Parts: sequence; C-alpha cells; structure tokens
Amino acid sequence: MKNENLLSERKGAVLQVTLDRPKANAIDVATSRAMGELFAQFRDDPTLRVAIITGAGEKFFCPGWDLKAAADGEAVDSDYGVGGFGGLQELPDLNKPIIAAVNGICCGGGLEWALSADLIIAAEHATFALPEINSGTIADAATLKLPKRIPYHIAMEMLFTGRWMDAAEAHHWGLVNEVCPAEQLMNRCHELAAVLADGPPLVFSAIKEVARAAENMRFQDALDGITKRKFPTVDKLYSSEDQLEGARAFAEKRKPQWKGR
Repeated sequence: MKNENLLSERKGAVLQVTLDRPKANAIDVATSRAMGELFAQFRDDPTLRVAIITGAGEKFFCPGWDLKAAADGEAVDSDYGVGGFGGLQELPDLNKPIIAAVNGICCGGGLEWALSADLIIAAEHATFALPEINSGTIADAATLKLPKRIPYHIAMEMLFTGRWMDAAEAHHWGLVNEVCPAEQLMNRCHELAAVLADGPPLVFSAIKEVARAAENMRFQDALDGITKRKFPTVDKLYSSEDQLEGARAFAEKRKPQWKGR
C-alpha cells in the first residue's frame, strides 16, 4: 500500500490514508489510479474494517482535480482508475465505513472525495466550495450528490455561484457530522473509527449496499430486496454466525463478539 503521494498507516483494524501531494494535495490521473488501487486493497482485506481519509498539512484537505495537469493536457474525462476520481466514489462493492477528516480547504473534486465518505468530521478552520464554474466545467459527482445531502436550494447556490462555506455553516446544513478544533481532529476521527471497528462488519456491509442500491429503486422494491434476501450482503448477514451471536448476546445481556462471518 505504498505510493509517494499517499501515506497509509494501519492501527489495528483501522486504515488511515493521507493524501500528501504538495503543494495543495490536488489529484492528477496517476494519483487517482493509485488511490483506487489502495482503496481496493482496503476493501478486499478482511482484517481492515474502517478507513480514515485526510490531507497532509494544515491548510488543504484536497482542492480536487489538478488544474496544472489539466493545463498540460490531462483530459477531464481521463481514466481515473478502478475507483473513479479519488479512488472511492465509483469503487465497486466498497461496503466498509469511511470517515473523512477534513483538515482545511475542501473544494471541487476534494469535496466530492469527502462526499464519498460515510462520516465527515471537520476542523474549525475547514472551508468548502464547488468552484468548478470558474474553470468552465461541471462538478459532476457533486451535482448528483449534494442536492440529496443538504437542502436543494443551498446545494444549487454552491453549484451556481462557487461560494465558500465555513465549517460552522457546513455543520448547520448537515454537510458534516461534527466540527472540532484542528488539534483534536484526528483523535476524534480515530475515536469514531474505533467504535465502528468494534461493530458488526456484516451489518455495516449490508447497510452500505442497501443504501447505495436504494437510490435507484422504488421503496417497495428496495424493501423486498432486504426481506427476500436479494442483496448479497443481506443474504450473507441473514445466514451468518454474527446474526446468531447478536441475538444470543442480547438475550444473555453481554457484549457481542463479532467475527465477520
């Protein structure tokens, strides 16, 4: 899991991935492909249960697409690798929790990268924007995702104007889960990751698959997919040792011992 632009550190069942590409942690095609390979390894490693993503330094989380690389000829519709831009948003079957630790400027494709996570924790000085209009392009993934995450009119204002939003406002609209002092950001994210790593991995996997698939399904069809075990992760969960363990632990008034099988 080594790449000159990516720092990965394992702490038990938690993988921390730090984008470290001076000066601003922008993502070019080569970096995006490496990110996809790294997150695919995380997905496929049964001993890893949670990932934290962040940016190196204190100023930038990620500003998104490397416009200098674009000016040198990289096309906006390049092949960004197995996980799409940033390695996460199009990675198939990524059914493990992801926490984004936003430690500074988070804009454009960097905001889309953060939106690919399941939880977003922001430092007090973090700022958010979708300035793609100023470079003559569309914030593709954010145009699809953001109006579903925060009020429609606020999302469209960000997309149309490119205006900046501070961490407090982002929390107000539900764009981020929590805001904390910068010096506490990573500790807080690791606290949350430890809670998730200690949780039921098969349940988390089913939650992520169902939530993702249900975006394009009628409610009843999605519900039938759960109750009739049409989702692979749900079928695996309903036949697992962990589901029996959960019921037994409840009856015996003890903490469950999850095995992921």
